Amino acid sequence: MFDAFIFFCLFSRSLLGVFGVDAVKLAPESVTEGDPVTLRTDVTEILQYDPIQWRFGDIPIAKINMKENKSRFYNNSAAERLRDRLKLDHQTGSLSIMNTRTTDSGLYKITSTETGTTLNTFNLTVYARLSVPLISRDCSILSLYQNCKLLCSVVNVSHVTLSWYKGNSLLSSISVSDLSISLSLPLEVEYQDKNTYSCVLNNPIRNQTTHLNISKLCHTCEEHCVCCCGSTEAVIRLALSALVGVATVSVLIYDIRSRNLQQKKRVQTSASDTG
Repeated sequence: MFDAFIFFCLFSRSLLGVFGVDAVKLAPESVTEGDPVTLRTDVTEILQYDPIQWRFGDIPIAKINMKENKSRFYNNSAAERLRDRLKLDHQTGSLSIMNTRTTDSGLYKITSTETGTTLNTFNLTVYARLSVPLISRDCSILSLYQNCKLLCSVVNVSHVTLSWYKGNSLLSSISVSDLSISLSLPLEVEYQDKNTYSCVLNNPIRNQTTHLNISKLCHTCEEHCVCCCGSTEAVIRLALSALVGVATVSVLIYDIRSRNLQQKKRVQTSASDTG
């Protein structure tokens, strides 16, 4: 029975050396930029291959010998970028990264320094901190006398989803995977709408929410010239009002002239009939 166990261990180890990354578990790790993260090892398995090496992709960044309680960090581009932010646990072989950055995202591998066998692989994703979504009023001319048109916006985001919610129900959403300078999502509501709306920015581990204050952003400005959109909308409204006033006066003048002309024609027709 003992011989069979030894054979199984040797056979499993040989398979690990043949298949490499495909034979080990890919452990996903996620963290927000600035937070620490620890890539934890299986001590029982690691001790069989001690000493071990940590790699970022295929670049070695650290080496540890737990039995001798020794470790060192390599001098290369990847190690330099992580310098002073790495910690090794001499009891477990685990690697900790402090003050994480988005550029720390990628594959981290534990390999045997003797055989080069990959013992474990971690897929680390460092997400940028989320900004708070900004809700503003759409001040375009077409939106002035219709329903209240709003825009929820964020800037400098990546791997996020921006969504509008009515209560707990999703109304619309837009996602971006790569870095985007800005991201925005429109919403149209009635001026007297009493429902609860919120704009949510989220990634797989965090979210930021801004609640819509309809009474603050969506009043009609009937009593005040300058409203939520500021002086720009006020000027546009005054210009439109002036145009409407000019058009009304023009119609009245045209109507008066038409009536005078018709009256003259009637007088001339009456005079001709009398003659």
